[in-house]
Amino acid sequence: MSDRLDVLKTYKLFIGGAFPRTESGRSEPIVGLDGRVLGHSCNASRKDLREAVVAARKALPGWSGATAYNRGQILYRMAEMLEGKRAEVAGLLESVAGGAGASGLAPQREVELAVDRLVAFAGWSDKIAQVLGSQNPVAGPYWNISTPEPTGVIGVVPGRGEPSLLGMVSLFAPAMCVGNCVVIVTQGNPAVASVLGEVMATSDLPAGAANVLTGALDELVPVLAAHRDVDGIHAGAVGEELGKAIGTGVAENLKRVKIRPKIDHADAIACHAPSWVEPFVEFKTVWHPVGA
Repeated sequence: MSDRLDVLKTYKLFIGGAFPRTESGRSEPIVGLDGRVLGHSCNASRKDLREAVVAARKALPGWSGATAYNRGQILYRMAEMLEGKRAEVAGLLESVAGGAGASGLAPQREVELAVDRLVAFAGWSDKIAQVLGSQNPVAGPYWNISTPEPTGVIGVVPGRGEPSLLGMVSLFAPAMCVGNCVVIVTQGNPAVASVLGEVMATSDLPAGAANVLTGALDELVPVLAAHRDVDGIHAGAVGEELGKAIGTGVAENLKRVKIRPKIDHADAIACHAPSWVEPFVEFKTVWHPVGA
């Protein structure tokens, strides 16, 4: 019998392309179903959240200014890297979340759907302008063309009880494919959230374009909603109290908000629709004279 102690992993935050521990020093053990400690997770503070928003704002010109085709390539690369971690992520889902969670999805199936969702929105990156944009009829010798542009920095808040991995992917992928940067705040499986950060870090994603924080939603979401440098909130089933906190916070600077209280995460047709992208775009309209 070996007396060697296992070196347990500390699952860190993902901010600005790096993996810092929380500045607050707060962490807690991740306990498996068999009672063993599998690792430790960081509980993000409000300061961590503010730093994530700064990183996202700094990355916005580069990510939104990249070609749509390039953004699609990077999201597809993310799907490739997650595919390579299928066994690890499914193992974390099963050992901590107990297999099929509140969503009813088996761990392997959840990872497969998350990979497929990334591929779907990678494909939308260079096609969404044709679907949401339009040529508008006007009286006069002009072309009048409307085209979608990203809103800016979007806060992503998966709901409690939603699938840990798929809940995050379903909310951040549609926002990112059109050029928004995201700050993800989750209270779900912290190990899975941290591994998602590792996937992002190895996918050619510009530093700060996506940030992942684990911690208490009651503490972090009101700060995220009220932050003046956050332009929108995309949330799942966060419940009535947090929903009110989001509504109060966003009122000051009129953020775009989309709360999805009921999501059938297994419904690929519904969850891959362009209506998931539309809430977080602005429309720029251009007039151009038509020659004789």
